Amino acid sequence: MCGIVGYVGPKKVVPLILDGLKRLEYRGYDSAGIAVVQSDGKLEIRRAPGKLRNLEESIRAKPLDGLYGIGHTRWATHGRPTEENAHPHRDCSGEIVVVHNGIIENYLDLKQQLTAEGHKFVTETDTEVIAHLIEKFSKAGSNLEQSVMKAVKVMTGAYALVAISTRDPQKIAAARLGPPIVVGLAENESFIASDIPAILAHTRSVIFMADGDIAILTPSGVQLTDFDGKPISRPPQHITWDPIMAEKGGYKHFMQKEIFEQPRAVRDTLIGRISQDTGKVFLDDMDITADEFRAFEAVKLIACGTSWHAALAGKFMIERLAHIPVEVDYGSEFRYRDPIVTKRDLAIAISQSGETADTLAATREAAQKGAKILGICNVVGSMLTREANGTVLTHAGPEIGVASTKAFTCQLTSLLLVALYLGQVRGKLAPADTIKLMQELTRLPQKIEEVLQRDPAIEALARQLFRHTDFLYLGRGIHYPIALEGALKLKEISYIHAEGYPQAK
Repeated sequence: MCGIVGYVGPKKVVPLILDGLKRLEYRGYDSAGIAVVQSDGKLEIRRAPGKLRNLEESIRAKPLDGLYGIGHTRWATHGRPTEENAHPHRDCSGEIVVVHNGIIENYLDLKQQLTAEGHKFVTETDTEVIAHLIEKFSKAGSNLEQSVMKAVKVMTGAYALVAISTRDPQKIAAARLGPPIVVGLAENESFIASDIPAILAHTRSVIFMADGDIAILTPSGVQLTDFDGKPISRPPQHITWDPIMAEKGGYKHFMQKEIFEQPRAVRDTLIGRISQDTGKVFLDDMDITADEFRAFEAVKLIACGTSWHAALAGKFMIERLAHIPVEVDYGSEFRYRDPIVTKRDLAIAISQSGETADTLAATREAAQKGAKILGICNVVGSMLTREANGTVLTHAGPEIGVASTKAFTCQLTSLLLVALYLGQVRGKLAPADTIKLMQELTRLPQKIEEVLQRDPAIEALARQLFRHTDFLYLGRGIHYPIALEGALKLKEISYIHAEGYPQAK
């Protein structure tokens, strides 16, 4: 997923946007760009292929300043990773620029139509079509938000787009249909970004845009509407993450930092949810009653990637502790196989970000068929937390490393809490058994710390093994999903071939 940052307010806009883009570098990208509106009302753009430092060097060579603007880091989907194809993209007049995550599926048809109307295209991207669409509607007398509103109605695909126009000063327009985008609120300034870390140093008051939302940002505040212009009231969420949590904190890289944060993350996920005295589990407030938990006849676990491995382990936990049948589905496959779901089913959707498109689509399918939805998620206010009947928040804090670590262990912890709760309300777990399990659960952070203290020995072992070309991870029962996750980690980080298999004996 590419990075988006936008700002309107009194601060110096170029350093703020560049800093925000740096905080999104973990997403991966092959080019970067920035567009700002200057005090004389002119639009200035700088773009560069490769890393952000190339863009910074371009700005040093030809200084850039402005009153407000937008920036982007791009991972090429349409067109080569060149300066010409880097975002932001302009219209014919050079008065409108757009940055965009996602794919415009009908961009070729739109491009042909716009070309026939006299528009000139200079890139190989689908994003440039958006700029020309906004230009077309602006020339017909629409302001920026009206033009964006008309543009999204003729586009098909998945997108998070942000636009500015010199014709409509001190204003940023954004629209979402698929990829995540978050609005930041502060006094006399507004922020927009594709992920929280980009703006966390400036505000913790955010609004997560939903599919079908349009946001208009000005220094005085933010207005939300749907694609038809109907006003939307969406209360801001307060992000509890400390900005320092999103920094490396002395570690070599974010993944190492997040590995060592696992004891704290698991401990935070347990706080306030278990009582060793009574053996009771307390889930967060939710629109699913104890009687409904008691009456469920089956559980559907829905997830993708690492979260799917957590779901596979969750199946063992729930079936063993709650004696209820569990199916595990990959989010992208669930809605294509016409799954059998009833009102007596509990669907548990697992997503670190709460914005995983396939998981959200599968969750909506399950809800449409009558299932209650329980989300396991790390981000308050994300799409999953808004759409689910209840959420178990993992409290892992920001996870920036591409390969999930602490979020995975917190998902496993949350699944065990859900399994214990289901076992209790269904009368399948004796209080003494629950207390024993809870005692072991509270020791888990300390045990993780003991393993992490062996880091030098583990590093020495890695140095012995890193020249091998193939690795097999073996596990039985609940450890089979852990073997799958271990193999995935090795492939993600080292590009060494690895596979997880069930242990034969």
